[in-house]
Amino acid sequence: MARDFEDHCWKDIVSPEILEIYEPYHRKLHVGPKPAILAIDLYNKAYEGGNKPVLEVNRKHSGSCGENAWKAIEPTKQLFAAARAAGVPVIYSTRHADTAGVKSTFRSMRDETEDQYGIFHEFTPHPGELVIYKERASAFFGTPLVAHLRLMGIESLIICGESTSGCVRASTVDAYSYGFHSVLVEECTYDRSMLSHKVNLFDLHHKYADVMHVDAIIAELQKRSRD
Repeated sequence: MARDFEDHCWKDIVSPEILEIYEPYHRKLHVGPKPAILAIDLYNKAYEGGNKPVLEVNRKHSGSCGENAWKAIEPTKQLFAAARAAGVPVIYSTRHADTAGVKSTFRSMRDETEDQYGIFHEFTPHPGELVIYKERASAFFGTPLVAHLRLMGIESLIICGESTSGCVRASTVDAYSYGFHSVLVEECTYDRSMLSHKVNLFDLHHKYADVMHVDAIIAELQKRSRD
């Protein structure tokens, strides 16, 4: 079912006056041609402490996205299944534990282990799927991601993962800058802060990417798998 351009999670924080200011960005949303899934930082650290409030888990596991991460597990698994059935590549990003002082943000990253940056077991890459290791927020910065996308003939991206305000945002802006049409999957994208999540999805949706609901994207992928 078609939805209004603003039918998203930010409706409770964005005023009618702001919506009027951003009206010139309205357009038809779509999944672009020859897409790939770009899964940003679905690593173990984001899920530490379990399916509990973010404030609670962060007292012991700094950097965990708590219940926000766990809520996104099932829709993300459904998205990946639909993509693979349609022959759409799934590409992951992660990083190594901080051993050289290069960080993606200013957040303190003491006493981290390499296992924390392994891909979470619910999303274990299939054989042959690409995993990009990065040191800054964007999956594009200082990595061979663009070269791989060009070699694979990819023209657009379906982006999910964490965090919305950090690595997802940086990667999405870079994707736009490199000329890729990008779709952000609302139910498969998350942050430690719901305010940051909503504000950044709103901003990215209007300026750099199409924010779409997972059911609409899966329906499009299933249609393409039948064509």
